[in-house]
Amino acid sequence: MLTRLFCLAALFVAGTATAVLAGIEPGQPAPDFTFTDLAGRTQKLSDFRGKVVVLEWLNPACPYVVRHYRSGNMPSTQAAAAADGAVWLQVNSTAMGDLDPAKSAEWQKKQGVVATAYIRDQSGQLGRRFGAQTTPHCFVIGRDGTLVYQGAIDDQPQASQATTSSAHNYVKAALAAVKAGRPVVVATTPPYGCGVKYGEGN
Repeated sequence: MLTRLFCLAALFVAGTATAVLAGIEPGQPAPDFTFTDLAGRTQKLSDFRGKVVVLEWLNPACPYVVRHYRSGNMPSTQAAAAADGAVWLQVNSTAMGDLDPAKSAEWQKKQGVVATAYIRDQSGQLGRRFGAQTTPHCFVIGRDGTLVYQGAIDDQPQASQATTSSAHNYVKAALAAVKAGRPVVVATTPPYGCGVKYGEGN
């Protein structure tokens, strides 16, 4: 019931977003930003220069996000990234899907999250700066600080888990290309999921 209420209030985007309106495009430098994690530690994106960084926009109540966690797709993608030394930052910019630090940490533990930090973007500034449209919406930043991929987690824009195992994972493909020193072939895709509902006036 709680999930249903959150999602009714959070503006669904069933299927892909109608346009890709990222604040930055692949090939451009990712803007630096400062954030405070759930433990109260303050860090900056530039602290991770020299490492690959993945930004994952999420809303715990979104059925598309639920699909990727219940199927194990998102945790396995996070684990693969971590095994190669990548930094994974989760970002929640959805005003009506925000949880307090304790509940956010509890959610992470329950879902088997493998992430460096969880960012509560309550002002929506970070989401707007990157142009985050949906949950999930993923961004991959190369070791030199340049964006190499932005868009959907995979090529199956639906909330059903049925096709997850046969989906093409764009984030894994981008990470594999970066690891091998190759260009990312598909650098931009339309994100899909629940629309990021930014707070009024943010």
